[in-house]
Amino acid sequence: MKNKFTQLKEYLNNLNEQGLCLAFSGGIDSTLLLYLCKDMNILTITFDSNFQTKEEIEQTKELCKKYGVKQIIIEQNVFENPIILDNPKDRCYHCKKFLFENAVRVAKENGLKNIIDGTNFDDLGVYRPGRKALKELGVISPFAMFKISKKEIRDYAKDCEIEIFSKPSSPCLATRFPYGTKLTQEKLDVVEKGEQILKNLGFECCRLRLHDDIARIEILPEYFEKLLIQKEKLIKELKQLNIKYITLDLEGFRSGSMDL
Repeated sequence: MKNKFTQLKEYLNNLNEQGLCLAFSGGIDSTLLLYLCKDMNILTITFDSNFQTKEEIEQTKELCKKYGVKQIIIEQNVFENPIILDNPKDRCYHCKKFLFENAVRVAKENGLKNIIDGTNFDDLGVYRPGRKALKELGVISPFAMFKISKKEIRDYAKDCEIEIFSKPSSPCLATRFPYGTKLTQEKLDVVEKGEQILKNLGFECCRLRLHDDIARIEILPEYFEKLLIQKEKLIKELKQLNIKYITLDLEGFRSGSMDL
């Protein structure tokens, strides 16, 4: 594994000679790239759209400040693109294209030739239509290129003493809805607030999936009993978000369950 990362560092240094820009979401994948590039003269770009939570944006600011890396935050309103709001099965393609076109523009304005992102090798084996948009725009995915898995990223991040090495993945809020569901800011706000309620109760690894007026909660199975103990408080707080029915998914937390 260490040999992979040694080769990766050399590759990133070579990219940096022509100017390097990192699409930075604050997840463990892009954070490890940030760490590996922190001594280079790079620029990070963070997308602040309707699909990212305020908490996630603040975390990116803190990490860039910690590692002394310049950050540009691009505010984008995905509601400007009606295809994205219709939430088709290839929504991620249209969204990535919409976001990264501006990243390409900003990189060029700053004289930076290369844009990298945190797509890892495991991502190549699951449904990720956004990869097509990244390829079309010339975005480089170093972890995927060097066949570095999510586990290897977490293990190496732990070795590097990166505090968020075990941070759960946080895909965009649109992934909480079935394909074909018309997205609105109100629905996105319900998901963001609902998942914050779950996190406040101690369920850091969670999803609140919305199926019209039904909320489907995904947490790790080993925490089912803990949730049931707190169910009255949870129900009360979620009902305040005008959620009519509240369910616990017995299959537990699983990333990408809307793609199954």
